[in-house]
This record gives sequence, structure tokens and C-alpha cells, in this order.
Amino acid sequence: MSDEYEHKIEAKSDYTADTSSVGASDIDAVPEAEVPDQELYHSHSWWTTYVFSQDAKYIGVQYALTAVGTGLLGLVLSWLMRIQLAYPELGWFEPAAYYQFVTMHGMIMVIYLLTALFLGGFGNFLIPLMCGSRDMAFPYVNMISYWMFVVAVLVLLASFFVPGGPTGAGWTLYPPQAITSGTPGHNMGIVLMLVSLVLFVAGFTMGGLNYIITVLQLRARGMTLMRMPLTVWGIFTATVLALLAFPALLVGGLMMTLDGVLGTSFFMPAMISMGEKLSYDGGSPILFQHLFWFFGHPEVYIVALPAFGIVSDLISIHSRKNIFGYRMMVWAIVGIGALSFFVWAHHMYVSGMNPWFGFFFATTTLIIAVPTAIKVYNWIITLWRGNIQLTLPMLFSLAFIVTFLNGGLTGLFLGNVTVDVPLSDTYFVVAHFHMVMGIAPILVVFGAIYHWYPLITGRMLNETLGKIHFWITFVGSYAIYFPMHYQGFVGVPRRYFEIYDSPYIETSTLLLNQFITIAALIVGAAQLLFLYNIIVSARLGKKSGKNPWKANSLEWQTPQMPPEHGNWGKETPKVYRWAYDYSVPGAKEDYIPQNVPPSEVTGAKVEKT
Repeated sequence: MSDEYEHKIEAKSDYTADTSSVGASDIDAVPEAEVPDQELYHSHSWWTTYVFSQDAKYIGVQYALTAVGTGLLGLVLSWLMRIQLAYPELGWFEPAAYYQFVTMHGMIMVIYLLTALFLGGFGNFLIPLMCGSRDMAFPYVNMISYWMFVVAVLVLLASFFVPGGPTGAGWTLYPPQAITSGTPGHNMGIVLMLVSLVLFVAGFTMGGLNYIITVLQLRARGMTLMRMPLTVWGIFTATVLALLAFPALLVGGLMMTLDGVLGTSFFMPAMISMGEKLSYDGGSPILFQHLFWFFGHPEVYIVALPAFGIVSDLISIHSRKNIFGYRMMVWAIVGIGALSFFVWAHHMYVSGMNPWFGFFFATTTLIIAVPTAIKVYNWIITLWRGNIQLTLPMLFSLAFIVTFLNGGLTGLFLGNVTVDVPLSDTYFVVAHFHMVMGIAPILVVFGAIYHWYPLITGRMLNETLGKIHFWITFVGSYAIYFPMHYQGFVGVPRRYFEIYDSPYIETSTLLLNQFITIAALIVGAAQLLFLYNIIVSARLGKKSGKNPWKANSLEWQTPQMPPEHGNWGKETPKVYRWAYDYSVPGAKEDYIPQNVPPSEVTGAKVEKT
């Protein structure tokens, strides 16, 4: 930003009505574009428009549909797991099948649903629109990244059809168990899983570089970094984390593939299996755990940071109030991202690593809670005395805050070594992980879809069906996971095919398994209601009109609704303020879009940005 421009802004810091000394053209000044306008490839057929599309909006929808389709498989697998735990006497499944369900459910939900949905789906759809860009920096590469994701999903699904079936090593894939006999899918199953992950990482790398370059180079004139919506900040920071963390998963996956296929010993120690000494020697299973969790804990925030950003925007819009502490929220996102690389080994307190590591990682785990708590405080203060509108996006946002707070507090238990050791590998871990990494982000996904659905289709989702979906999902999720905390405290171990009668297992836990299973079946069925609403409303839903939520950010200011290819017509927008000017004293309306010139809002006392 030029010194002259900064001077003009300073001269009119509140954009007040007095324009006697500074002309409208001076007030409305924005810096010149540093990057020439994009020349886009315009499709000429149905295939290049809807299938092999280079439009980031279509690619985002493709990512979302593929991720949700894969996630439905993960949902069905969770149903099968719960049925086995609640009614083992039915004898529907062998132990091997159960462990395969556990493994595939975990990996599908974490990687192929949540990561793909937040970064691939919302990232592609929202970043160009919110930054005022015509498209991603490299549309063709963006298309290839999606199709690599599709190939990764197909390779994963292929593991269900190979001899031995998919891997049953647990979603963490720990060696030596993962590639030795006795573990389901120890031959082709684990190889296809690792190949799928390698393809996923390669595809995401192309997409991630697109996101970063688009944000840094293709923002609209006047869109400084500190004027970007927090949604963009969350996705941008999560992308940086992914580009730094995914290589650890890539390297670990390649090394374990070599151990399994070629007999190398990166992770495999000297060992005896089935009474026979194997050819492995000198490998370190702990090394794989370090590599996995160096990826695995940033992965939590790869999902959480976009959720934080989206919730911040939804709360501000639907409470008609400026986000409290914008810069603090930005630096909290960046701080969480940086600290996420220094907490990985709190997953490994019982692994046999040096005990002094426990002290260090327990400390960093408590430290990372500070910027996370800042975000929660700022959300609550934003809501304080706001004009809260209990729309569906707001309901899901409020549910997220409560759920994430609950899950975060139980995380403080597990971050402490002395508490974690007895609770490790119990249902307490399952409850914590699902509250903070499963239910909380999914609630944000639902809120975001209800919020941006009009931008995609031009129609509103049915509110009655949406509220039924919300209450069943929210209350039902607590019915599933709150009892698991109790099960963990009384010592019920996770990943057991059947909870046998045992002196240390409370009888009540067996009844709770049945209760949890019934709740899980009901909550899962409610998601079918959501899908019905999505499909039917696309044709029969109430027309939304332009900017139905009266939001300030650029995605709602496009000439067409829904936006066409290129987003902005002949000229990209000019940005004059941040995205959170709500309920401004002196303004004609209770919102001022980012692209409205100051000369048109004279008299309004707008915060300097």
C-alpha cells in the first residue's frame, strides 16, 4: 500500500461526513493492481463445464460431493461397529471384519471427508470469491488436484475387494502390526491404503499451492491481509500446515510400503512371528509413530482452523455485530498453527519414548490451549449484546462452540501425563477425539452449507427440515459421546471386538453400549434427512435473492447470483474496509459491504482497517 494512500486513509480515519477538505475520489482511492487480470479458459462443452471443470466453484462442489459420498461409507461402517459392540451375540461379524471397519471408518472420516471437505470443498469455492479473484491462480492444476483425490478414493475403496480385505491395523497404521500376519489386510490391504494416502498428499500439494498463491497474489485491490475474512485466514493457515505436515505422512507411508513389499527395515525390528524369525532387523516402530503424529496433530488443526474461521464469520453475520478482536483472532489462528507442530508426542505418552519428552509435550499442550481459549472468549464477546438471529447457521455455530469447549476441556485431561496414562486406549479417548475432531467440525460443515447454499444454488434450504436435523444431530451426538467418558473412567478399552464379562468392567457399560448404538443409528438416519433437503431444495427451495443474509464479504457482492465463471464480470471489485462493518452508527443499513466506497457511507463511523 502506497504512502499517499495511507495518508488519505489516515486523514479520514472514521470516514465521517465532512468531505470539504478531501474529495470523494480521494476518499475512494485504492492502490493499483499489482498483478494483471487473469485470462481464464472458458469451457465449451458439458464435460469441460461440469466434469473436467477448471472453475474453482465447480471443483469445490465436486470435492464436497466426493467427500460426502465417501463419508457416507464411513457412517455406515460406524453403524456396523456399534451394532457389533451393542449386540455381539448376533454374530454378524468376525473380529477381523470389525477391525477393518474401525480402520477404514477412522481414515475415511479424518482424511477423505473432513480434510477434503474443508480444504478442497470450502477452500476452492470460497477463497477466490472472498478475496475478489476471478479463479485460482492455476485452474488446470486445480482440476488435476481434484482428480488425483478421486483416484486416491478409488484406490482406497479397491482395498475392500482384494484378498484379505482392507487393512485392520487401526487408522494410525502402527507397524509392525500393520504389515505382519495376524492383522487383517496385512498384504494388499495396507499397501493400497498407503498408496491412496500418497496419492492424496500429492493431489493436495497441487491444490494447496494454488490456495497460497491465490491468497498472496490475486486478492482484489484494497484487500489487504488484515481485511480478509477469517474464513480465508483459517483455510490459508490450515493449507500452510498441510504443506508442512503432509510430507511426514508421505515419507512414513512410502517407507512402510517398502518394509511391506521389499522387506526393508525402516520401522520393523528383529522379531518372531508365528514361531518363525522374520528377516527384519534394526527398524524403529517408534520412528513411525513420531512421523505419523508429526502429521497427525497438525491434522487436527488442518480441520479445526477452517472451522474456526467459518464460525467466526457466521457468528458475526448472524448476530449483526463486528467480530471482537479481529487482529487477535488472526494471530490466534497463526499461533495455533505454529504451536501445532510442537505437541505431537502427547499421543505417545505410553509408547516407550523418553519420559522427559512427556514433560515437554505436556507443557506445549497447555500452551496451545491459550490461543484456542482466546478464540472462544472472542466468540462469546462477539455474541454479547448482539442482535442474535437464531438462523440455522447460527444454531450450528452455537452448538459448535459448546461442543468444542467440551472436547477441548477433556483434551486438557489427556495432555497431562499422569492422567493420560490410565485413560490411554480407553473410551475416554474416543469421546474426546470425536467431540473435538468429529462432531465439532461436522457441526460447522452443516452451518456453512446452510449459510452458503444460496450462493451455490440461488435457493434456500427448508428451515423446518433444517431445525429437525439440527436438534437430532446436536442432542444425539451428546447421547453418543457423553456416556463414553464414563466408560473410559471405569476402564473400558477401545478397539475391542467384544466387551466380555470381566470383574473390572461395570455391567452398566454393557447397557450403555446399546444406548449409544441406538442413538448413533438415529443420528445417522437424520443425515439422510439433510441430504434430502439438499437435493430437493436445489429445485424446489425458496429463491434466495441476492445476499439473503445481508453479509459484508465479497462472495455475496458478485454481479450474478449464483456467481458465473470469472466471478466478477468485466472488472474485479475494489475493497475499502474489512468484512465486519455491522450495526455501524450513522449507517443507513445495518451492514456495509467491503466494496462500497466511503463516499457512499458518509456519516457512518466505521472502524479504521
